Amino acid sequence: MRAQDRLSKHFNEHSRVVLDSVAVLMEALETHARWVSETLVSGGRLFFCGNGGSAADAQHLAAEYVVRFERNRRGLAAIALTTDAAVLTAVGNDFGYEQIFARQLEALSSKGDLLILLSTSGLSPNLVMAAQQARTLHVRTIGLLGRGGGSLRHEVDLPIVVPTDSIARAQEVHLLIGHAVCDVVDAALEEV
Repeated sequence: MRAQDRLSKHFNEHSRVVLDSVAVLMEALETHARWVSETLVSGGRLFFCGNGGSAADAQHLAAEYVVRFERNRRGLAAIALTTDAAVLTAVGNDFGYEQIFARQLEALSSKGDLLILLSTSGLSPNLVMAAQQARTLHVRTIGLLGRGGGSLRHEVDLPIVVPTDSIARAQEVHLLIGHAVCDVVDAALEEV
């Protein structure tokens, strides 16, 4: 296959997954945006977590709220649980890698906060445990998922499962969802 054909294949697959996502996820995306707005308006905080590329996306999305998205506005309370190397390695060493996010939630979150978990498989034990910990703390959860959602689909309050088995396509749509929701939230907060 020529390079141009391989490149086109990725763009075509991306477009198909985006259109499929719009067709099946719009109601869930509206709920996602509403929960983020409600959390921030009521003084709550957003927490983001994921592994690998999803960890990078969690950091990216938290930064959109803390710094800005497309327009200047006050900073909004968002924390990526993927960034503190000392905490991550201490929890991993002392309690096990599956506790790295749950332990941080225990220390940092309060009732009324919102946890957004990003996973292309929905099978990561550390994300499942984070969702379970959030439930005990009365923190709402949203899962941006792929590949059917895995076991995490049943642990979060709002599963948003991108209709694809491709890790790359799921991550691309997760970031698109994150940006679209941030735009809706920015517009909603202007009205408050």
